[in-house]
Amino acid sequence: MTIFAKIIAGEIPCHRVYEDAHVLAFLDVGPLSLGHLLVVPKEAKAYLHELSDESAAAIGRVLPRLCRAMMHATGATAYNLLQNNGSAAHQAVMHVHFHLIPMSSAGGLGIVWKPQSLSSDAGAALATGMREALG
Repeated sequence: MTIFAKIIAGEIPCHRVYEDAHVLAFLDVGPLSLGHLLVVPKEAKAYLHELSDESAAAIGRVLPRLCRAMMHATGATAYNLLQNNGSAAHQAVMHVHFHLIPMSSAGGLGIVWKPQSLSSDAGAALATGMREALG
C-alpha cells in the first residue's frame, strides 16, 4: 500500500482541497512553492496508462478547477503541471499523481527540486482558501 493509498483511506492526515468519488487533491507537505497540490485518483494504479477511462476522465474534469482555485488562493499567474510515470522518469510514489505547482518569485518547479516545509497553520489556511474558491 502506497502513502497515497493510506492518505485516501484516511490513515495519514492531509490538507484536503478537493474530493469526489474518484479523485483526491491535497497540499504537498514538501511543497516546491506555496500552494503545491497533489492530485491523485482513488483507483490504485502505478502508471497513468493503467487508469480506467472513468478515473482518467474524473482527473481531467477537475484539473482546470483546481488550477483556478490554486491561482485564486496563492495569487500565482503561472504554474506547472507535472506527472511522472516510472522510476526512470523520477516517479517516487508508485501511485498515479499529478503535481500542480504554482510559480512565484519564491519558488516553483525548477531543474533542482528544493522542497520547503508546510506548517499546519499555513496548510489549513491554504486548504480552506482553495475549498472556498471551489465553492
